[in-house]
Amino acid sequence: MMKWNRNVWYSLTLAVGLFAGGCSPSAPPNSASPPTGEAAQTSEQAQPAANQPVKEQKLIIGRGGDSVTLDAIAATDSESFKVTVNVLETLLNFEPDNTNIRPGLAEKWEIAPDGLTYTFQLRQGIKFHDGTDFNADAVVFNFERWMDKNHPLHGEVSFSYYNDMFGGFKGEEGHIIESVKAIDPHTVEFKLKKPLSPFLNNLAMPAFAIGSPAALQKHGLGFKENPVGTGPFVFVEWKRNETITLKKNEQYWQPGVPKLEEAVFKVIPDNTARLTALVSGEIDLMDGLNPDDAESVKGNAELQLMDRPPMNVAYLAFNVEKKPFDNQKVRQAVAYAVDKQGIVDAFYGGSAEPAVNATPPSVWGYNDAIQDRPYDLEKAKQLLAEAGYPNGFKTTLWAMPVPRQYMTEGQKIAEALQQDFAKIGIDAQIVTMEWATYLAKIRQGEQDMYLLGWTGDNGDPDNFLNVLFNPNENRMRYKNKEVQDILVEAASTVDHQKRIDMYKKAQELLFEDAPMIPLAHAKPMMAARAGLSGYVLHPTGSESIAAVEWKE
Repeated sequence: MMKWNRNVWYSLTLAVGLFAGGCSPSAPPNSASPPTGEAAQTSEQAQPAANQPVKEQKLIIGRGGDSVTLDAIAATDSESFKVTVNVLETLLNFEPDNTNIRPGLAEKWEIAPDGLTYTFQLRQGIKFHDGTDFNADAVVFNFERWMDKNHPLHGEVSFSYYNDMFGGFKGEEGHIIESVKAIDPHTVEFKLKKPLSPFLNNLAMPAFAIGSPAALQKHGLGFKENPVGTGPFVFVEWKRNETITLKKNEQYWQPGVPKLEEAVFKVIPDNTARLTALVSGEIDLMDGLNPDDAESVKGNAELQLMDRPPMNVAYLAFNVEKKPFDNQKVRQAVAYAVDKQGIVDAFYGGSAEPAVNATPPSVWGYNDAIQDRPYDLEKAKQLLAEAGYPNGFKTTLWAMPVPRQYMTEGQKIAEALQQDFAKIGIDAQIVTMEWATYLAKIRQGEQDMYLLGWTGDNGDPDNFLNVLFNPNENRMRYKNKEVQDILVEAASTVDHQKRIDMYKKAQELLFEDAPMIPLAHAKPMMAARAGLSGYVLHPTGSESIAAVEWKE
């Protein structure tokens, strides 16, 4: 396959090994082998005495916002994926703490030399939660639903991830998948119109989880509130803006997991209130920890602090179809008025770095030759005058209503930006609203300036640059043919160095055009009760809790 990026090359070599050995890896994903020998004795000795109460194997996760949907393909937010990854599964998985590929519902695969045909061998004997069979037909059904806008279960749902990762939909010029075919009950063949370097990484993304065809046909678009997959947990109940409850899948195909009997995702919007709930024992795990609270967590023997590997960007962006942000000089002026270092110092507590590009330095292809614009209010005023706004203008600044791992204090950051913008004559009224509404209205183009961010899904720069700047979907309404052509070509190029060069060029063009202003790359933190074991934070922001258990 000539040259592949590191993650895909890993996948290819793993596939060859699996085919040569005729079996899949012995240890199931996200689980640990049972202890034997001396380790087993130690484990037995560590068991509580008969009269000592054992903590119930139930996990309550506190989070800042509710899920938008539980139909994974329709989701674009991490709060949705945090739940769906535990109910629905993908053909391939990422490693627990990185974006290297390993088997999932597909136990092995092979890639044709021309990079156009992928053949997957599916695991046998797996059942969906409704008792129906997982098989090749189920895989084909899901992909046909996603790719075909005329499919009765595609409906009015916007399958953004499918559009972004596979170049549009069936019948459209850029659509890269030619066909998905069931060769036999346990073999699926994908044919592509041209090579797609991140194809395997894309399949491991939570959006492409396989749902039960029977449940999809039963619930229709209501599947978003009644998800049925093959995962370690079964969906029980969703109380909007309060809780989502999952229970253990007693028939799960991986031995030894899940260990928890029940998991509850509980919405507590305020970060401080969420920490208070953790300390009191109301919840067991929380995200959106304020950086200033990290030391208090470290000093509490009943709590533990966890760091997530950074792979994200927080940004301020513009609707470039609205005046005055259709003017490049106005956008550049705003960029000079943003004190990134001040934002990082004030609101990230040292757990972030100022961002120059939309891609973080941890993702290959990052352009470290670009020198960022300094915080320079006089330069900002000069550019505004050149653009025809010497006295500034009035606008709105949309502030995120919930904490995200890339931005835990969106409202306060908006207030800081508002103060700096006032110094150059920009009167920015802060606007905020409920999270799902916020995302929907931004997608519809109602915003002027807005705060948002992105956490990478698969470790490939395509997943940042193409997702954020795809001309058919991006929330900035930004269209640049040169950038678009580069991103399309880069995704279908198998030469790794050529891909690096193309992504670096795209970053140069985006920096000059400034449809968005990258603010920070955060190192998110979570806190949990001390007895919680097996929770491994993933750089994508979503992780399985199959191996999580209480050990006290």
